[in-house]
Formats: sequence, C-alpha cells, structure tokens
Amino acid sequence: MIEVGRILKEDIESVVETGFFSWNKLKGATILVTGATGLIGTFFIKSLDYANTVKKLNLKVIALVRDELKAVGRFSDIMPNGMVTFLIGNVENPPVVDGKVDYILHAASQTASREFIEHAVETIQTSVLGTFNLLRLAKEKNVKGFVYLSSMEVYGYPQRGHKVAENEIGLMSPLILRNSYPISKVMAESMCCAYAKEYGVPVMICRLTQTLGPGVDYNDNRIFAYVRRCVKEKKNIVLKTKGETERCYLYITDAITAILTVMLNGEPCKAYNAADESTYCSIAELAETIAADGDIEVEYDVKSGEDNGFLHTLYMNLDTTALKNLGWLPQGGYSIRKMFRRMLDL
Repeated sequence: MIEVGRILKEDIESVVETGFFSWNKLKGATILVTGATGLIGTFFIKSLDYANTVKKLNLKVIALVRDELKAVGRFSDIMPNGMVTFLIGNVENPPVVDGKVDYILHAASQTASREFIEHAVETIQTSVLGTFNLLRLAKEKNVKGFVYLSSMEVYGYPQRGHKVAENEIGLMSPLILRNSYPISKVMAESMCCAYAKEYGVPVMICRLTQTLGPGVDYNDNRIFAYVRRCVKEKKNIVLKTKGETERCYLYITDAITAILTVMLNGEPCKAYNAADESTYCSIAELAETIAADGDIEVEYDVKSGEDNGFLHTLYMNLDTTALKNLGWLPQGGYSIRKMFRRMLDL
C-alpha cells in the first residue's frame, strides 16, 4: 500500500485488524460501491484495498462514480494495486455492470440540507429511483449481501431522554419540502424490505449517525465540518441556532466496521443503528468543546423564523443494541475531542 497520511494509515489498519466478522467471507468477491467518492465510500474502498493486500483476499471493487477525475484524485494512492475499477455514471440511470457482483454497498445520497429544499426532486430521485435500480441489479446478480446506508433522520423528532430503537419511524409531513430527504429514505428502506421478502435479496439497512474522520470535504456544509474550518482558520464559531439539537457521532473507522459487520453478519430486512452512544451531546456542547481546544470562541447569531434549511431541535439518542448483538463495538475511545483532533492533524 502506497504511503498516505499517518492518521489515515493508522485508521485503515485498525479497520482491517477488527475481529467482528470473518474477512474470509470476502475472498474472491466483487463488491459494487455507490457514492464511492464520499467520505464513507472512499474509506470503505481504501480499507478493502489494504485488507486485500494483507489478507490476500483477491477482491475486486467496482466504484460507481459520477466524476472520473474526482475519483482518480481520491484513489490515486491505491490504483496501482489493481483492486478498484471505475464505472462512470449515476444511480438514477446506472450503466450496465458486466460480470458478477457479490456484494453491494449503496452509499450514494444527497447530504446537504439546503439541497433537500432547493433540489428536492433530485433528492427524491437519488433515494428512491437510485435504490430501486440497485435492488434490481442485486436481484439480477444474485448477490450475497447488500447494505443500504440510510439516515437517523427517518426517526423524525424523538422525545428528549428517549433511546431510539430501529422500529420507531417518525411522523413527517410530506408538505414540508425539507422532508424530501427523510421521507424518501423511508421509501427506499421499504423497497429494501420488499426485495428481501419478495425476491430473497439479502439486503440490510444501516442507519448511520453523523460520521467524522480524515477525508471529510473541507467545504462540507454540515456543522462538524464548519467547526473544523473555524478551528483551522482561527475564526470564531458562529451558530445560527441555539445549538440545542443533541445527537451521537461516529468515528470513520467505527462506521466502516459497522457497515462490514452488517454486510457479513446482518439479517435481511433488518435495520441497524450505527453510533457511538458515549459521544451523545448537543451542538452547543460540541462547539464549545472544540472551540476551547482550538483557542477560539462560540458566538450565537440566532434569528427567529429564519428558514435556514436546518432541522428543528431534535434529540437523536440512538440505541445500538441490535448492531452490538452482531458482535460490533466502537473501538479506540474516540471522544468528540479526539475525533476532531484526528481530523485536524492531517
């Protein structure tokens, strides 16, 4: 494996050292990955490349990408190893996939809150039509495992202090444009279960909380990326809300081991929450913690009634019992502070 950043290298090695599942299940497998140039897709593929080398798995990865130049930039360090090939296209109108496919990770999704409002139609198309196309391919290829990456937003607005389990889908009005994202995710999950029950496609759902780690796009509009930019640029963090929303976070290595655990050990037509429950905190607490670490301050610029595309205050305290019952546990003791330090040290 060609040398990459120290932290990224350490993180990839820690994924491959995990014992939550048998790597031998992937021997000789071909894995299709959508959303391959995103944080999850990129780290997933690079982890597989390292596992392929040290465990001699004879893996092949097909990365479905919209932008070949971006993909080459992401994977230039592993391309000489010959494991990954690019398939240019999108999930809404996918190209033909020749040859066998044993596993699919469907990670393609819109992630920017403003896009859910400004491009709601496209958000729905990616979730619903894209997932339908991938499930149809999975049926055709008779895959051994399919993981659909969903979202904690399918839970709507749980009550504060309540641990949220996988059977508690929230009430969301289709007349609120931003709900194009969570409602289309629910529809995609329903299709996953329909294909599992009607056609026997072994599809599992992984509901990830917000995931942090090296490789987060510098200009990502999510709060953790904004906080990171402020620290890097020595600018005060300006919150447009009171920061009362509470949620768990997940370090990238734990997200990848969670996905692989679900893919190889999961039960079809089941959903699994993936989060590090020990990181549960409010956005204000996160911002204040990281600001203190970065020798900057937090300012609040809250304007009532402003439609900024953000979710209203929510309390997303995920219960990860189902995933832990598959053998998974978060590793490394990644507190919020440690997660950010690893992102900032690259």
